[in-house]
Amino acid sequence: MWGCTRLCAFTLVSAVAIEFMLIRQELTLWSARKLQATDRVLGIAAGALLIVGLLRVFYFEKGPDYYFHSHAFTAKFSIFVAIGLLSIIPTLEFLSWRKLLSDGQVPAITAKKRRLVTAVIHGELLSIVIILLCAAIMARGGWV
Repeated sequence: MWGCTRLCAFTLVSAVAIEFMLIRQELTLWSARKLQATDRVLGIAAGALLIVGLLRVFYFEKGPDYYFHSHAFTAKFSIFVAIGLLSIIPTLEFLSWRKLLSDGQVPAITAKKRRLVTAVIHGELLSIVIILLCAAIMARGGWV
């Protein structure tokens, strides 16, 4: 179970880092396709991480009473869900490019939309850092 959790977590972090690098570049046919593929991998990794994490909470670890009475866990879980909901913004943008990309055209993204998508990706990166801090606090039995 730990191996699956780590694989999902590292995949998620890698996908966010790749999106961060790609969105900062000039949008080309190649980078737009890579953004779509990376966002798909990110969504799969996040969904798998959520499922595996909930299985660990409810069936394989210390039990839901332990976890849901920990402020660090509650913060970690809340941030994960919140950033998951916010990540819908870039996903919808990338999905809107499907027709153009299948026709071999480079999608146009307004400066305002690019700033919004970039801000969400930055938020995802910051959230990962905060989630890791919460995990470290939990591992030491703190912030109960």
